[in-house]
Amino acid sequence: MDNKSDFFVIKALEDGVNVIGLTRGTDTRFHHSEKLDKNEVMIAQFTEHTSAVKVRGKAIIQTSHGEIDNN
Repeated sequence: MDNKSDFFVIKALEDGVNVIGLTRGTDTRFHHSEKLDKNEVMIAQFTEHTSAVKVRGKAIIQTSHGEIDNN
């Protein structure tokens, strides 16, 4: 993956927000998860192993394409 890949930011709006990384390839699988508490921030990017991220719980997700509030 290119070193110029965009980062995205996830800010938890409540305790217990789950951030789950999903793999690339023919079978999509969970490969990593984090649990964030209220006001914790995670900065992440897609990699050769991660093709998608699932956010469960109230959070703000910021990307170069805009901001998403799943509140």
